[in-house]
Amino acid sequence: MFVDSAKVFVKSGDGGPGCVSFRREKYIPKGGPDGGDGGWGGNIIFIGDATIDSLVEYRYKSRLVAEKGHHGSGNNRSGKQGKDFVARVPCGTILRNEDTGEIVYEVTVPDEPVVIALGGRGGKGNQHFATATHQTPRFCQPGLPGIEFNGVLELKVMADVGLVGLPNAGKSSLITAVSKAHPKVADYPFTTLNPVVGVIELSDFRTFVMADIPGIIEGASQGKGLGLKFLKHVERTRLLLYVLDISQFADMPPEQAFAVLQQEVKDFGQGLEEKQFLIAANKIDIDADRQALDRFLKEVGPELAARVFPISAAARQGLDELVAALYKILHATDEEQY
Repeated sequence: MFVDSAKVFVKSGDGGPGCVSFRREKYIPKGGPDGGDGGWGGNIIFIGDATIDSLVEYRYKSRLVAEKGHHGSGNNRSGKQGKDFVARVPCGTILRNEDTGEIVYEVTVPDEPVVIALGGRGGKGNQHFATATHQTPRFCQPGLPGIEFNGVLELKVMADVGLVGLPNAGKSSLITAVSKAHPKVADYPFTTLNPVVGVIELSDFRTFVMADIPGIIEGASQGKGLGLKFLKHVERTRLLLYVLDISQFADMPPEQAFAVLQQEVKDFGQGLEEKQFLIAANKIDIDADRQALDRFLKEVGPELAARVFPISAAARQGLDELVAALYKILHATDEEQY
C-alpha cells in the first residue's frame, strides 16, 4: 500500500538525573561526595532508505520515542545513555512540525544518519557541587527533558523527470517501455493510482530517474480526480514531460489537452510552471498519415514544436530520440536549455 503522509509523535529521551552519594569506605570517616552524572537521553535519528517507497509503516507506528537516560550512581559512576530511536524512511521524506508548519528536516541522501531530535542532557551528580565552604552538597541536577512535538511525515517522490498527462495518454506504457518499472497498464482511465518510479539506462552507464503520477484532469489543482494528491510528487523533478495522445481516438484535441495540463500545473504552483519541459506526442502508430501530428505542430507554433517528440510507447517508436533529449537537457548548461 502506498502512503505518502503520516502523523507522528516525536519525543527524544529525557536526560537521567544525577545522584546524591558520599563515599563510605573503611578508614575514611569523612568521605566526600561521589554522586555520578545521569546519562543523556536517546536521540531520534532518521536514515534515508532507497529500498522503501512508502510511509505505510508510520501509519501504524506513530510514536517515535527514544529511551530515557539512566540515573547516575555512587562511586562517580555516570548513568548509561538512553537508546536512540532509529527510523528508516524513504528518500524524499519531509518531517514537518504540525503545530508551526515548520520543516524540521528533508531526507534526501540515502544511508546518511541524521539527528532529528537531540536527547536531553543528563543531570550532574553532587560531586560537581562540593566547594571549600560546602563540602557535603546534598543535591544534584535533574536531567533536562528531551525534545517533543507532533510531526507530519510527507513523502515527495524524487526523480529527474516527471510525467504529466491526461488519463489514458500512455504515461504508464511509456515508463514501461523505457525502464524496468511495471505499472498497471489498461485501456481505461486512472489505471495508475500511485506514483511509479523507473530508472532509465543509457549507454556508457548513464542513467536518470523518471516518475509517473496518476492522470491529471481539468480542475486537478482544486482537488478533482487524483491530481491534487499526486501533483506534489513532481515538485522535486528537474524536468517535466507532457505526454499527449495525438490519435483520433483521444478524448480531446492534443493542443487543448496541453493547455489544460499547463493550466493545472500553473494553478498548483510550487514552481512547477517554471520547470523545463518537453512534449511526447504519443500514439503515432495509429496516426499513419501523420495528419494529426502535423495539425498539432501547426497549432502549437514553431517554438513549442521544437520541444515535441513523436513517439509510440506501445510500438517502441521514437523512444531513443526522446530519452536522449531528456538526458541532454538534464545535463545541459544554461546556454543549452530550451
